[in-house]
Amino acid sequence: MPIYEYRCLACGHITSQLVLKPAEAAQPVCKACASPQVQRLLSRFAYHRSEASRLAEFDTRATYGPDFYKDSRNVGLWAKKRAQELGVDLGPQFEETVEKARTGKILDEL
Repeated sequence: MPIYEYRCLACGHITSQLVLKPAEAAQPVCKACASPQVQRLLSRFAYHRSEASRLAEFDTRATYGPDFYKDSRNVGLWAKKRAQELGVDLGPQFEETVEKARTGKILDEL
């Protein structure tokens, strides 16, 4: 049961419509002004990835913007991937420190 979103070409309002059966779907109209002149929008979507898949796909040579490094999860991911690329096993203490940094718990110890 998809929910389709439409933008009204007359007033700009965004309207959503639940479609139970696509073959029987009514022509959408704007809920704000009742105009039938609406354009279907591409809705946002999200998907979840595991830490292992993020690590496998992460490229340490890529250039990222400053906002990327403001997220401590990304910095920890970079550190883990770089150690993996270098073939260095820094042991469980390294993993523990990275996890504390990524979750912000390292600040509690300072």
